[in-house]
Amino acid sequence: MAPDRPAGPGPARAGLLALALLPAGLLPATPLPAQPAAPPSTPAPATPAPATPAPSTRAAEAPLGLAEVLESSRLHAPQVLEALARVRAAEGRRTEAEGAFDTIVSGTAETRLSGTYDGRQLAASVTRPFATRGGQLYAGYRVSGGDFPTYEDETFTNRGGELKVGALFALLRDRAIDERRFGLFRAETGIALAETETLLVAIAVQRRALGAWLDWVAAGQKLRVYRNLLAIAEERQDGFRRQVREGARPQIIVTENEQAILRRQALVVDSERALEAAAVRLSFFLRGADGRPLVPPEARLPAALPPPLPLEPAGPRRTARALDARPDLRALDLRLAQATEQLRLDENLRKPRIDLKVEASRDIGLEGLGGGSRSGTETKVGLAFSVPLEQRTASGRIAATRAEIQAFELRRRQLEEEIAIALDALDADVRATRRLVELAAREREAAVELARAERRRFALGASDLFLTTLREEAAADAEVRAIEAVLRQAAAHADVAAATADLAALGLRPPA
Repeated sequence: MAPDRPAGPGPARAGLLALALLPAGLLPATPLPAQPAAPPSTPAPATPAPATPAPSTRAAEAPLGLAEVLESSRLHAPQVLEALARVRAAEGRRTEAEGAFDTIVSGTAETRLSGTYDGRQLAASVTRPFATRGGQLYAGYRVSGGDFPTYEDETFTNRGGELKVGALFALLRDRAIDERRFGLFRAETGIALAETETLLVAIAVQRRALGAWLDWVAAGQKLRVYRNLLAIAEERQDGFRRQVREGARPQIIVTENEQAILRRQALVVDSERALEAAAVRLSFFLRGADGRPLVPPEARLPAALPPPLPLEPAGPRRTARALDARPDLRALDLRLAQATEQLRLDENLRKPRIDLKVEASRDIGLEGLGGGSRSGTETKVGLAFSVPLEQRTASGRIAATRAEIQAFELRRRQLEEEIAIALDALDADVRATRRLVELAAREREAAVELARAERRRFALGASDLFLTTLREEAAADAEVRAIEAVLRQAAAHADVAAATADLAALGLRPPA
C-alpha cells in the first residue's frame, strides 16, 4: 500500500511533457503529482528493418504534408520511445522509494530443545513508518510457555500472551526530513526530470523531421525545374532535326543542342539521386503503424514548399516565454531542487538525535509461570539522545552540496544567456532569409523573362542557340536559387520554433 505523500516543498512536475505528448496518447495532461500513463502500445521494432516504399493506396498517393510527418515521428521515433522508457524506469524508482514507507510484518519463534529449562516463545510485530515526520508506529504480540532462567524473566507472559502498542517520534534530527522522505522526493523529481528530458528529445526529433521533409520537398522542386529545362531542349531537338532534313539549318545546330540535352540530362540524374537520398533520410521519421521506416514515393511530393512557420514577434516577451518553456532550463531547475533538498538532509545531520518513545503493553489470560507481576496495563515513556561531537560528516556534506548548488545556479545563468544570444542570432537569420527570398524571387522573374525573350528572338532569327541556351539555364539556376532561399527561410523559422520550444509549431501540441 502506497504511503501518504510527505508534506514539504514537493517538485513541480514537467507539465510541458504532458502537453507535448498528450495528442499522441503517451502521457496524461494532469498536473502534479499525477502519475503519467504508460506509453503507446505500438513498440519500436526489436531489430532495425530496411526502409520500404510506402504502400500505393489512394491515401498514400496524396501529397505528403508536414503534419503527417511530424505526427509519425512523434508517435514512432525510436529516440522518443527510448526516452519514454526512461520515464517508466523513473516511475519504477519512485515505487521503490515508496517502499521505504511500507508496513513491515515480522515474527520469531524459538524453543529450547535441551538443557535445564524448557521455555518457548512466539512473537509477531507490525511496524509502519510515519509518512510526514520521523518515527514509526508499532504493535506486537508475544506468548511464551515453559520455564525460563531468572536472567530471562522478561520473556514470561501470561497464558494468553502479551499485547503491545507504541510509537517512536523524532524530535530534532529526522523530524522535518530523513533519508526515506528525501528518497521519495528525489524519485518524484526524477520522474519530472525524465519527462523533461523526453520533451527535449522530442523537440530535437521534430526539428530534424521538419528539416528532412523540407529537404525532400525542395529536392523535388529542383528536379521539376531541371526536367522542365530538359524538356525544352528535347522538344527543340525534334524541330532542329526536321529543319536539317529540310535544309533550313546546318547539322551542327543539332550537335550543339545535343550537348545541351546531355548536360541537362546529367542535371536531372543528379537531382533524382538527391531526391532519392532525401526520401531515404525522411523515412527515418515517416513510419508505418508498425513503426518501420517508409520511403515516400515521388508521387507524394507537394506542389510547392509551404510558407514558413508563423513566429511570435521578437522581443523581451518572446525571450521570457522561451526561457520559461525551454526543457533544458527546466531540467536544471529540477536538479537544483534536488540539490536544495539534499542540503536540507545534510543540515539535518547536524542536529542531535532526540527520540521520544511511548509504549503500552498488557498481558492477557491466566497467570503464567512468571507470576502475577505481569497482570495489568504497563505504560512506558522514554527518550534517546545521541550527537556526534566533531560533526565532520555533516560539515563535509553541507560544503559539497552548497558548492553543487552554486554550480547549478551558474550553469543556469550561462544557459539563459546562451539562449538569449542564440535567439538574437536566429532572428538575424530570419530577417536575412526573408530578404533573400525577396531578392531570389525578383532574380527568378527577371531571368525567366530574359529566357522567354531570348527564345522569341531566336525564333525570329535575331539570336543564336548558344545565347538562348545560356538564358534558359540561367533562368533554371535562378529558380533553383529561389527554391533554396525559401528552404533557408523555412529552416530559419523552424530553428526559432525549436529554440523557443514552440510545441504547436513542431507538431507536439494542437495549435491554441
